[in-house]
Amino acid sequence: MLPQNVDLEIYDVSGFPLFNQDMVADMPPAIRVFKDRIRQVDAILFATPEHNYSISAQLKNALEWGNRPETDNSWDGKPAAIISASTSPRGGARAQMHLRQILVDLNVYPINKPQLIVARAQEKFDANSNLSDDMSRKLLRDLLTALVEWTQKFKNATTDFPISKA
Repeated sequence: MLPQNVDLEIYDVSGFPLFNQDMVADMPPAIRVFKDRIRQVDAILFATPEHNYSISAQLKNALEWGNRPETDNSWDGKPAAIISASTSPRGGARAQMHLRQILVDLNVYPINKPQLIVARAQEKFDANSNLSDDMSRKLLRDLLTALVEWTQKFKNATTDFPISKA
């Protein structure tokens, strides 16, 4: 479902140690690799379920690691998109809103529309966890296309809108 010439890398953050400020000076190797990978990619696609009106603990933990130390925010200036799914009728909308609040502090720029909020996810995925709902699939394609376009705008921003200091 990706646009042409686009690669998607799924990064599993579930095995990261819990963020601990005392470990920042000597970060675990997996965290250093993760931070470097964030810096290398053109954009971020956040996928999250909703847990207790918010994002998953694993995602919050990865956000913290990527943002530390304060002088080394790996997320800084990245274009992004957010997708969510939930068995509830809200489809993770509250998780998306909370993630957007967090992304402000990280200086990440998520697209606003289209949004993919998959409500009643148990009805929209097949037995192999493939998204089977036609409307959700269309929204996902539209969102991925919009993320590519948004990312291209960021890449062109320095040449299209040069900023000079007075």
